[in-house]
Amino acid sequence: MEGIIFNIKRYAIHDGPGIRVTFFMKGCPLSCWWCHNPEGISPRIEKVARIDRIGQKEFRVNEEVGKKYSVAGLLEIVDKERVFLEESAGGVTFSGGEPLMQSEFVIEAMKALRSKGIHTCLDTSGQADRAVIENVIPHTDLFLLDIKHVDSALHKKFTGVSNKRIFDNYDRLFSSGKDIFVRIPVIPGFNDDETNLKAIRDYLVGKRDKNLLGIDLLSYHRIGASKYKRFGMEFKMDGVEEPSVERMKELKSFFSEPGFKVKIGG
Repeated sequence: MEGIIFNIKRYAIHDGPGIRVTFFMKGCPLSCWWCHNPEGISPRIEKVARIDRIGQKEFRVNEEVGKKYSVAGLLEIVDKERVFLEESAGGVTFSGGEPLMQSEFVIEAMKALRSKGIHTCLDTSGQADRAVIENVIPHTDLFLLDIKHVDSALHKKFTGVSNKRIFDNYDRLFSSGKDIFVRIPVIPGFNDDETNLKAIRDYLVGKRDKNLLGIDLLSYHRIGASKYKRFGMEFKMDGVEEPSVERMKELKSFFSEPGFKVKIGG
């Protein structure tokens, strides 16, 4: 069995506890306007052009985005970093894209990792069939859940999908007894209004007695904007500014009020 991965991040410190190896899986059912990994949306290996500059000269280099890996290949990569993972109480995170689009491969990889005592984490949008959610629960130590908006119509407008299935799956994950961190991307003009933020907080207050370890507030940034042209995609966030440091501190206080552990950044 093979999976398609478009990036491997070693020494990751924002994708779960400790030092981690993060595998970014190709394919995502969402098309968020602010996505900073647009190369992860298509489930296929893609060929794109990269322009390298040396002095006044430009060189066009064709490259493939995405590579097939076996579970054994992933284990070889992780084994090389194992001392750092163990010393820091870290592990392996599957992100994307949406890793549950390659759920069979991810589950097999998690089984193999946990058999070696390695902590597993799944960073998911929650957009998946319920059967997939049920199958992945036993093999995941920590879930990172991405909550964007409570209004289904606005969620669909800005991500391409309704949030009904997402919240149904999140309800199931909260009842699973598994450790959970919630991540909230702060996107000016989309989800940073008082009505939506209060609705998200109220939803999480209702889950406070579950294994909700904390909330991460992720500030919108434009780092991935240049990628859109390379992949022939429209960048819809022109003119949107990143939230200020002061605004992020305000939101941290807002979500901390009910007693949640909140931090800015992953």
